Amino acid sequence: MAGGNMMEQLQKLVDHHRDCRQEPVRFRPSTWHPRLEPYGAAHVLDVGVGCVSPSGDRLISRGDLVDLRDRVGDDPDGLRDLFVAVMIWGSGITNGRGPRYTEAALSDARLPAVLRTTRQAVRSGDLSGAYRQFVLSGVRRSSSTKWFAAVDDRDVGCARALILDSRVLHSLNALGWSSWQAAGTRRWPPRYATYVSSMHGWASSLGVTADWLEWLLFHLNGRVDGPGEGHDST
Repeated sequence: MAGGNMMEQLQKLVDHHRDCRQEPVRFRPSTWHPRLEPYGAAHVLDVGVGCVSPSGDRLISRGDLVDLRDRVGDDPDGLRDLFVAVMIWGSGITNGRGPRYTEAALSDARLPAVLRTTRQAVRSGDLSGAYRQFVLSGVRRSSSTKWFAAVDDRDVGCARALILDSRVLHSLNALGWSSWQAAGTRRWPPRYATYVSSMHGWASSLGVTADWLEWLLFHLNGRVDGPGEGHDST
């Protein structure tokens, strides 16, 4: 549970940024192509829309991931393509390690089974189990939880998976909330599940969606003492 002071802070931040929306992420296909082509995944670079750029950059949004998820179904290659798209969206141009980490995951023989089993766990509501089962070369918490959020197609009334990365944690810690204290353990699987359930509870009280609140905390990156500058982020 969040204390009254934290909820008051969150309410002020939500009110100030309520009209803000997450912008699409810009990525450079030419950077990714040599990492994906050997695994037959270069076609994923057609995702999203093109933008005016001499480097051939494209834009990929969270909505593009939803569209791709709805198309791939249970096909193993389709799940791999969705995973690659998630990694592209999560990396953009600013994270130069993204292509290398994605290549490491694609070369990991565990990939098909990990994607299949963690997707099943997420869709059954076992977020702690999904976190525990997701073990792949090159993939850390920020990327694995992006995968969980991307494959969670449960009804909106469910506590759908959310992204948990260092920026979100910075904001939560700055607000005085600790995942290990809330979960009562230092183990990350239950801490992640506690984070998701807490976020959905706060979002409901604040009159916003949990994924928008997650984006806001990402956008603020710990700057929670006053209204932030700017109205967009990735």
